Amino acid sequence: MSDGGDATPARPDPLLDLAPAAFVERLEPFERVLIELKETLYEGSWDRVLDDLRARLDGRPYLFKLGQTIARDIAAIERMRAYERRHGLELTDWIRKPNSE
Repeated sequence: MSDGGDATPARPDPLLDLAPAAFVERLEPFERVLIELKETLYEGSWDRVLDDLRARLDGRPYLFKLGQTIARDIAAIERMRAYERRHGLELTDWIRKPNSE
């Protein structure tokens, strides 16, 4: 029987503990595109990217058609943003220098 809190606790993502070069090496191509778009179209703001995706979901005007799977993109952005916060860095810098630490 539920106590009203049906959400299961999120398991920690072990990828968030990787060194930047290792994390970037494991990014999917669509994730790299999201990072580039964040910098070029959204002034470096994950919040702006997420707002645009949510606008698209709500049928409101949006800036850029990011892909067919908005839920996938949102989950990827949240993971990459969490990584950036945990490590105090911008992934944009690391996709431009993939073999550095």
